[in-house]
Amino acid sequence: MQASSVFEQRLTQKIAEVQACQRERAHDSCMQCEKLIGCELRKAYVQITYESMSKGEIGGFEF
Repeated sequence: MQASSVFEQRLTQKIAEVQACQRERAHDSCMQCEKLIGCELRKAYVQITYESMSKGEIGGFEF
């Protein structure tokens, strides 16, 4: 399996987890959630998103 597809798989899985949490709490966005600050799920989602965009490379990242 290519590294890029591993990153995409992880990102897709984490997106599904975040969306399930949002549905469970009846929110359209994490920004509406009282647990936004300190949320481990959101923190993991942000980390995996970064890893997916950088494909695991360390160093600078440009948007």
